[in-house]
Amino acid sequence: MPRTTPEPADTISTPTPAATPPAVPVTPAAGASDAARWKVLVAMLVVLLLWASAFIAIRFVGDAISPGPLALGRQLVGTAALVAVALIRRPPLPRGRTLALVAVYGVLWFAGYTLVLNLAERHLDAGTAAMLVNIAPLLVAVAAGVFLKEGFPRSLVVGLLVAFAGVVIIATGGVGAHADMLGIALGVLAAVLYALGVLVQKVALREADALSATWVGCAIGAAVLLPFLPQTVVEVGAAPAPAVWAMVFLGIFPSAVAFLLWAYVLKRSPAGVTASATLAVPAIVVLLSWALLGELPTLLGMVGGALCLIGVALSRRASRPRRS
Repeated sequence: MPRTTPEPADTISTPTPAATPPAVPVTPAAGASDAARWKVLVAMLVVLLLWASAFIAIRFVGDAISPGPLALGRQLVGTAALVAVALIRRPPLPRGRTLALVAVYGVLWFAGYTLVLNLAERHLDAGTAAMLVNIAPLLVAVAAGVFLKEGFPRSLVVGLLVAFAGVVIIATGGVGAHADMLGIALGVLAAVLYALGVLVQKVALREADALSATWVGCAIGAAVLLPFLPQTVVEVGAAPAPAVWAMVFLGIFPSAVAFLLWAYVLKRSPAGVTASATLAVPAIVVLLSWALLGELPTLLGMVGGALCLIGVALSRRASRPRRS
């Protein structure tokens, strides 16, 4: 009887897993990056237009409302508008060191800068005041490069020099020839307060929400200006309606709207590059003065304004990331 060889047991074969394609790193869509850059650019353009209009509105108010009451009325209106937005959005409030920085920025910018600019425009026309105030971006760029470690990109330095040359040309041959020494000193002081406010705000925005930092800063600025309240009540009650509406405009648009957009831009751009964009304001002020106040720019004024815009375009290149 032949020996039967047992058949080997069935082996269970484990299926070989399908080859997994190599992982591809996920990078943000180029379209999303471009959209974010465009949002920042549009926000900055609106800020420039609104801040330029502030020089015209302050000059338009003239003697109807004096500098202190005008500053307080503007900040009270701005605070009311910002608080209304904050009640809807409910952003987190700044705390501790961040709150202290927001308070300093509120005192320097919303209170100090606003009051000093109002005083300066009693002695200067709108165009000259704008030119002097726009020394500030140079101060911001230097301080941001040293203290905030933002450095000095070549395009930023070149853009600042070109734009500043435009400011000098406007100051020497553009609109606003009349000025006295007190007005010039007040304009320079306003520029210093502007620069300090931007630097402190830039540090505060590392931790603070842009909306909460803006409305708290505006409220603190209004609180600092409260000693002008009795005078404000009297003067606003006696002022003509156009002057009062100009004050309301200053509070809602150049203060509330523009400062919200400014905080949005500043949180997403280097302080030096962002502040350099405001060098376009004198050129815009010259055009608005021509259209609304009948101040015709000279040829040198137009050349200086063009240089301001070219300088801004050059300095904005500093914020674009290098492509490998």
